[in-house]
Amino acid sequence: MTRYILRRLIYTIPVLLGVSLIIFILFNLVSGDPTALLLGKNATAKQMVELREQLGLNKSLWLQYLDVVKSAFTFDFGRSWQSKQEIMHMVKMGAYPSLALSIPAFTISTILSILISLVVAFYRGKGIDLFIRILCIAGMSISSLVYILVFQWYFGYYLGWFEISGFEQGFPNFVPYVALPAIIWIVLSLGPDVRFFRTIILDEIYQDYVRTARAKGLGEKTILLKHVLRNAMIPIITYVVIQIPFLILGALLLESFFGIPGLGGMTLNALNSSDFPVVKAMAILSSVAYILFGLLTDILYTVADPRVKLK
Repeated sequence: MTRYILRRLIYTIPVLLGVSLIIFILFNLVSGDPTALLLGKNATAKQMVELREQLGLNKSLWLQYLDVVKSAFTFDFGRSWQSKQEIMHMVKMGAYPSLALSIPAFTISTILSILISLVVAFYRGKGIDLFIRILCIAGMSISSLVYILVFQWYFGYYLGWFEISGFEQGFPNFVPYVALPAIIWIVLSLGPDVRFFRTIILDEIYQDYVRTARAKGLGEKTILLKHVLRNAMIPIITYVVIQIPFLILGALLLESFFGIPGLGGMTLNALNSSDFPVVKAMAILSSVAYILFGLLTDILYTVADPRVKLK
């Protein structure tokens, strides 16, 4: 396994080079001259030349690409064009609010979805199965904006149970501020998650080994929890772990509507203000996290199923 992990880490080098090239092309070639966006349509040629020199855009394309590659491996992304702050300092400041919201919400929604999926799989074809499936489809059919606005008005403004804007550092100070957006996150996640986990579990229930277990006299609950769930863990792990890198950004809409100063809101502000260094930094960090958690997924396969061998 050690050799496999080292080999996969070495493979990340060409992947990061490719990601850096794609990001460079998208932000430096396709998007046009950023100085025109920053200065506006009334900018003079002299102002644009001076700004290009300040931002390092007067360098050759090759040197600019090398700067992107260097930042991908050193995590030194320079300073924001808008706020003039160091980008890694901004990332560290925004990571706490984003993770304070996303980690509890993601963990609770995943556990609830698996438990509900086990229940509907156990009572498959019966009334509770049909009822939960209808709820999932109905919930997925409603826009996330509707959930945010209705929950904010009813639970936050009308009932006054939750804070609807702001954030405070430190536990448990932040809990009142992330409670309502976390509930919305869970409600939005249950529909697609339950449908996916239910399908995976039902695929295993109809396998030959389940019929053999029944023939040996094992109870349905024992089969479901000890055999079916374990064999269903490979696709469940893939589905869950592959979503973890995106928790870095938190929830873009939720952070914006609830005034949480996380990475999602920071990225949206950077996009709106054409702060390309911040956007590039978030794109690179997301790519690195995706690669590392892809490796973690493969390792977890061997834990869930000893028959899986890493080669």
